[in-house]
Amino acid sequence: MKTTPLLMLSALLCTLATCINVMPPADFDLEKMAGKWYLVGLATNAQWFVTNKETMKIGTTVLAPTPGGDLDVSYANLTPAGTCWRMTHLAKKTDTPGRFSFRSHTWNNENDMRVVDAVYDSYAIFHTIKTVGDVPEVMNKLYSRSQEVSADLQEKFVQFALDTGVLSENILMLPKSAECSA
Repeated sequence: MKTTPLLMLSALLCTLATCINVMPPADFDLEKMAGKWYLVGLATNAQWFVTNKETMKIGTTVLAPTPGGDLDVSYANLTPAGTCWRMTHLAKKTDTPGRFSFRSHTWNNENDMRVVDAVYDSYAIFHTIKTVGDVPEVMNKLYSRSQEVSADLQEKFVQFALDTGVLSENILMLPKSAECSA
């Protein structure tokens, strides 16, 4: 089948329509998100991911709610070279509990981040729409309180990623990794 600009635009609009409807649960509790999480699953059609997914491994994320309702997000990953890569964002609360926004100066993009599912002592699924200029990209993340996740949870994450327009080959359950030292 030949890809036409109209077909590509239709696919993009369908993806965006799906993304717009992804919202946090009504009973979202920011305080219960606090603490250390392992990034065990990642799903996005972004080119940087497609290029680098073979070298990606589990990393850690520490979530720290602020007194004002924002969320400090600190990432740490061990690189293939054995060094530690770190990044921190202050995700600002919105009018919707569980939905945050921030600008990444590292990647030069705007982020609309939503916690869409959480069992606070076990796992959380995040859905982020990253925008550079006028181009949106969907990124879904599966966090766990341990590096182990059940087959059922993996399946749930895969289905969510597919439902938000991510291609099946761009859904990755990350392999275990050593952690960065403090």
